[in-house]
Amino acid sequence: MTDRHVAVPGRPRSRRAHDAILAAAGSLLRERGLRGMSIEAIAERARVSKKTIYRWWPSKGTLALDAFYREWTVAQGATPDTGDLERDLRTRVRAAVRVLSQAQLGATVAELIAEAQTDGELAEAYEKHVLGPQRAQLRAIFGRAAERGEIAPDADVDAAIDLLQGALYLRLLHTHARLDRAFADSAVSLLTRGVLSQTAGRNG
Repeated sequence: MTDRHVAVPGRPRSRRAHDAILAAAGSLLRERGLRGMSIEAIAERARVSKKTIYRWWPSKGTLALDAFYREWTVAQGATPDTGDLERDLRTRVRAAVRVLSQAQLGATVAELIAEAQTDGELAEAYEKHVLGPQRAQLRAIFGRAAERGEIAPDADVDAAIDLLQGALYLRLLHTHARLDRAFADSAVSLLTRGVLSQTAGRNG
C-alpha cells in the first residue's frame, strides 16, 4: 500500500520477510476472517518469529489493515483515467464491490469497523491506511473531472464521496440488499447525474 503503517524495510531479507507476513496475513484473512486469524498462525505460515511481526505491526488489527488494503489494491488495480467521470467511478466502484462481496474480506471489513468503535488506535489506523487512500483516489477522479469541465470547480466532492462510499458500506453492514455490480452501476449513475445536472444548471 502507498501509505503503510511502517516504512518498508530496506534490506532484501527484511523486505522478503515483510512481504511474506503480509501475504500470510492476507491468505488467512480470506480463509478465516479477522477473528480466526492469529499472530501465531501468521508467523507459522510466513516462517518468521512473532517478534519479527511485532517489529513492524503493534497488533493483529493493524497488520490486518495492511494485509486487507494490499488485497484491495491488487483487486482494484490502478486508478482509472478514461476521460469520463461516470466511467472512471464505475470502474473504481465495481472493483470495490468485488472486494467487499467476497465473503471473508467483506466480513473482515465489517469486523474492523466494529472493532474500531472501541479501539482508538485501530480507528486511527483504519482512517489512515484504508479510508484515507480510498478517498484520495476518488478525489483524484473528481479532480480530473473538474479540470475537464464535467463538474463545477467548487462541487462538494467530499459529500459526493460520502454518498458513494456510504451506499457501499450500508449494504455491506446491514445486508438488506445485494452488494453487486448492478448496484455499483446504479449508485454511480445516480450520483454522477446529480453532480452533472447541478453543473449544467450553473452553466445554463
